[in-house]
Amino acid sequence: MVSSFLNEVNGLDSFNYNFPSIRGIQAGREYYISMCPLKLIPKIFLYNESAIPAELRAQRTLNHARIPEIANYLINNPKDYVFSAISASVCGEEVKFIPAGEMGMKSKMGALVIPMTAQFIINDGQHRRAAIEAALKQRSELGNETISVVFFIDAGLKRSQQIFSDLNRHAVRPTKSISILYDYRDPFARFILDMSNTIPLFKGFTDLEKTSISNRSTKMFTLSTIYQATEALLGKKTKVKKISASEKQKAQDYWMEVTKYIPEWKRLANHEDILCSELRGAYIHSHGIALHALGIAGQSLFEKYPDDWKEKLSRLEEIDWTRSNSNLWEGRAMNNGRISKAYTNLILTSNLLKEKMGIPLNNEEREMENLLLKQKMD
Repeated sequence: MVSSFLNEVNGLDSFNYNFPSIRGIQAGREYYISMCPLKLIPKIFLYNESAIPAELRAQRTLNHARIPEIANYLINNPKDYVFSAISASVCGEEVKFIPAGEMGMKSKMGALVIPMTAQFIINDGQHRRAAIEAALKQRSELGNETISVVFFIDAGLKRSQQIFSDLNRHAVRPTKSISILYDYRDPFARFILDMSNTIPLFKGFTDLEKTSISNRSTKMFTLSTIYQATEALLGKKTKVKKISASEKQKAQDYWMEVTKYIPEWKRLANHEDILCSELRGAYIHSHGIALHALGIAGQSLFEKYPDDWKEKLSRLEEIDWTRSNSNLWEGRAMNNGRISKAYTNLILTSNLLKEKMGIPLNNEEREMENLLLKQKMD
């Protein structure tokens, strides 16, 4: 039976792709899973928008900014990268599956034979395909490694648009907090996680999964908010964020010091009788915008007053953080009585903190202050 299978495959026209494959059934239709060498991916799956029907092409416009990021991931992690399967539709009248093994035509194992003249369209994975092509130009040795490809036989490629829609309809990106939690390659993410487990203000009060806090939650901050605030504090603007021992100490010292000058935070860190849910309802500082604004203000504080920043920071005690103080917070951290995380609100909130600590505002920040004043006068 094996020799018969090999004879049949070897006897085929040489102008075919022969993929060892597993046959499956979905919605009554056959599909095939194959292992394809990376070096063949750019050759088989040509990306030519002009050759793709217009109604499909609109679904598959490449975001070229993503490609270097994915390619660098592959190049920089040759020993432990992970790529999920590429899904593709193939149109060709001569596409056929040749079963192998003693079960004959009932066998799920075999070879998928696809003429080289067949048309391929990637339903899911066009950015991976482009990144693989870019990575191979720098590390050709990766070409012999494989990626799984799911082939759907689609006569005339009539179902490709629906396949694309179905594959992406239920796709859910992980939250920013979970991405930080599970990222072992990013030293900055590791530090944020460590800090959330050691700083008294964060320890036990950080939600490691969500990016927003519900009204009744026992948590005060999200991991993603601590990441953003500390990112702003240390001026980390690049995609890859390295962090030195001195920067780690600076961040830890800052959040420890801030805790001293916000009474409710101090009580929370000391595990006194106080509920996070009550704080969120009553105080601005119990929302992510305040932590982020404190990070922005802290970065300017370090820059302007590197030697006596702690003394300047003590002026936070003078701030009335209550949400009921609408004269102070409306238009800054709040719009129409509701907390707003918009960029303008974030900067206006950090402006207030800076002015309280005697930090001069830059031109953009001053212009925002003038606009806010004008709106209040109107």
